[in-house]
Amino acid sequence: MASELSGFEKTFREMFRRHAAGVAIITANLNGKPFGFTATSVASLSAEPPRFTFNMARSSSSWPAIANANYIGVHMLGLENQALADRFAKTRDRFEGDHWEPGPFDVPILKDVAGWLVGKIQMRLSFENNAVVVVEVVDGQVGDDGAPLLYHGGGYSQPRPLDYEI
Repeated sequence: MASELSGFEKTFREMFRRHAAGVAIITANLNGKPFGFTATSVASLSAEPPRFTFNMARSSSSWPAIANANYIGVHMLGLENQALADRFAKTRDRFEGDHWEPGPFDVPILKDVAGWLVGKIQMRLSFENNAVVVVEVVDGQVGDDGAPLLYHGGGYSQPRPLDYEI
């Protein structure tokens, strides 16, 4: 039986449903098998050297790959990549088809995304059932400049320009 959430737990969940986040896909190769998952926790850590972080549950089916791989990929998604985001969030056939190819360090690289980076894992910080992963970028490519895919309020969204000019 599921336990009831406390008031502050409900507040926490509602606050982060209101916090828009960019949608990305993390990929890795473990023993010749590709792994990947959709993430909304990717964040820039530093520009010099170029590093980013992401968070994930250690109970994820992709955790063994992230826990044991030296290199991973992060793919930033645009509006046209919603089906790809769903595929990596909701299905097990994530790599069936021709939507990816092996990239640097055998990291799976997704095609037709807003951009991708390959990085060497620098640190994995485990806390209870979760982990924060720090990655230093070693390669990458920027795709077409389009609107990013966002996750907000439990669904996908897109940015909308404000009626304000700087």
